[in-house]
Amino acid sequence: MSEHLASIRWNRNGQPFDYEHFPRDHDVRFERGQRITGSAAPAYFGSAQGVDPEEMLVAALSSCHMLTLLAIAAKKGFTIDTYEDDAVGTLGKNAEGRAAVTHVTLRPKIAFAGDAPHAAALEKLHESAHRNCFIASSVKTEVVVEPR
Repeated sequence: MSEHLASIRWNRNGQPFDYEHFPRDHDVRFERGQRITGSAAPAYFGSAQGVDPEEMLVAALSSCHMLTLLAIAAKKGFTIDTYEDDAVGTLGKNAEGRAAVTHVTLRPKIAFAGDAPHAAALEKLHESAHRNCFIASSVKTEVVVEPR
């Protein structure tokens, strides 16, 4: 179908290489030229300026759900003016007892122009978006959608 590239670049830059002190910041580059600073979460000695992988996973799930829902809504003739989501991912222990993002809650808030779908139809839009989201289909993490 398609490939999606991300390049990671890290350098010790002469800093000590022990668990508490090696630098966690790294450059994340995407195929169209975008760049962000990645890091570990501050609890794992990362910097507050970097985006940690867990945050990137939560953002990818939220973004994918939104983009999929927007496409479905457009095809069904609904017009959406705004979409907001304050997604939350929880790091915990998975079934194997290993640290993992075990739960993600999406909290989309949607403002429609004109006629909005009734509650049952909106729920079906979210179910369809979740079922067709490439990222949600790619992870074992439980993803819950709680429209606001």
